[in-house]
Amino acid sequence: MAHKQNYVDKMELTKQQRIAAGLVSERFPEVSDIVVHMTYYQKGVNPVMMVRIVNFLPSRHAYFHMDCMVKGCADGGFDLTSVITKMIKSHKKTGKGKLVCNGKSEGLASDHASIDYEVMIKYNKR
Repeated sequence: MAHKQNYVDKMELTKQQRIAAGLVSERFPEVSDIVVHMTYYQKGVNPVMMVRIVNFLPSRHAYFHMDCMVKGCADGGFDLTSVITKMIKSHKKTGKGKLVCNGKSEGLASDHASIDYEVMIKYNKR
């Protein structure tokens, strides 16, 4: 039962963080679309966990934190907020990089998971 309560608490916290982040249209009125391509990696024999594309339209929350997909990882994930914010401030259209999960858990290596990402931003026509 405690596990279920922890999950409910975590989902409520995430909901609050999404609301606090505001909408893409509010935070970045000059942006019409943000697309993030990600490849999730884990340590092990089959390193590619998942390939994922996430679209952030103006009506979505400007919450750019992606959870770690490794079972048992606590408080980890990948926060693309600073990457996307810097790109928008400099009016860049594309950017690529790699992030390592900073989550902790018994038995997990410090570099247990990572993502390669490519961000594409479309701006409103002036």
